[in-house]
Amino acid sequence: MRSAAFIAASVAVRLGVAGPLQQHKPWFDWDDTEYLIAFGDSYTYVQGTAGYPIYSFIGDYLHLPFTPETLLTNSINQSFFGTAEGGPNWVEYITGCGLKPGLTRPKTCKRQLWDFAFAGADYSLEFLPLHHNFTTPMVNQTQQYLTYAEPVIGKAMEKKKALVAIWIGINDINDSDKLAVDFPTFYSSIHDALFAQSVQPLYDAGYHNYLFINLPPLDRTPSNQKSAAPLPNATMVDWWNESLKRHTSAFAKNHPAAKAMVYDANTFFNSVMDHPSRYGVVNTTDFCPGYLNATVLTDPGAFGCTDLNGYFWFNSGHLTSHMHKVMSADLIPFLRSQTTR
Repeated sequence: MRSAAFIAASVAVRLGVAGPLQQHKPWFDWDDTEYLIAFGDSYTYVQGTAGYPIYSFIGDYLHLPFTPETLLTNSINQSFFGTAEGGPNWVEYITGCGLKPGLTRPKTCKRQLWDFAFAGADYSLEFLPLHHNFTTPMVNQTQQYLTYAEPVIGKAMEKKKALVAIWIGINDINDSDKLAVDFPTFYSSIHDALFAQSVQPLYDAGYHNYLFINLPPLDRTPSNQKSAAPLPNATMVDWWNESLKRHTSAFAKNHPAAKAMVYDANTFFNSVMDHPSRYGVVNTTDFCPGYLNATVLTDPGAFGCTDLNGYFWFNSGHLTSHMHKVMSADLIPFLRSQTTR
C-alpha cells in the first residue's frame, strides 16, 4: 500500500504544487546557469564604476546602501587595475562577463556576473579587524546584497539558475597567523559564522546553489618559499580547508534542497606548481617587480621580467591573470560534472 506521504506528493505534483518530493531535490546545471553572485576578497573582486577604486564593484563599508539605478547602471571596468591580477580573474573567465577591455554592464551578459567581493576582506569584525576603515567584510557583503540588490535583481531571477560563489579566507589566515589561538578551533568558528550569518540568509532568500573554493597554496608564496618557518604553513592551510569541507558537508546534509560544492583550488594549484611547464608557467618562485605598472604587460623587459603569463605569482600574494584562466579551465568541467536536475 502506498504511504499517505506518497499519495499527497503525487496529488501535489498533479496540481502543480511543490510537494515534499520536489522540495528536497537539488537542481543545478552549470550550462543553464544565468547568474553568478560572488562574494569574497581580492581573489574575486572586480572593479565597478560605482565601486571603491581598486577594491570593489559597488560601494564600501562606509557606503553600503545604493539605489536600484546605481546598481543597474554600474559597469565592470576591465583594465590592468580592474582586478588584483593585472587582468581578468576567475569569475570573469567562467562567466565571460567583463572579459573585454572597457565597461560592461552585468545585465548585458549571457551569464550575468554580480560581484560583491571586496579586496582585503576578512570574514567579519567578530574575528579580525578591518584592513582599512572602508573594507567591507564578507558578512557585510552578503547583508549588502540581500538588503539592496536582492529587491532589484534577485526578485527577477529564476533562483535555480543562480550560483552563489564564495572564496574567502586568504586574508583571514594571513591576518591571524601570529595570533595565540588554537587554529583549528579558530578557523572552525569563522566557518560557523560564515554558514550561519551569510549562507543561511542567502538560502532563506531562495538561493540553493553554492560554490565554495578552498585556500590556494599560501604556504608556497614567494616569501614563504624563502622562509624556514613559513606562515601560514601547509598544516594551517589544510586545517582551514578541512574545516570548510566539513561545514559544507554539514550544510548540504541539513539542507537537502541545496547544491553545495567545494572546488579544490589547493590541490589544483599545487599540481600546477609541481608541474609548471604543463601550464605554460616558467616561474613559480618570484614575481615581476614591475607589477604595479601597466606597461609591464607590453614591455616586461623594462622591469627585468619575462612575459607575465609565465609567472605563477602576480605579486607577493596574488596569482596572475593567466593562473586564473588556467584554474577556470579546470573549474568549468568541475561545475559541469556537478549537474543535478
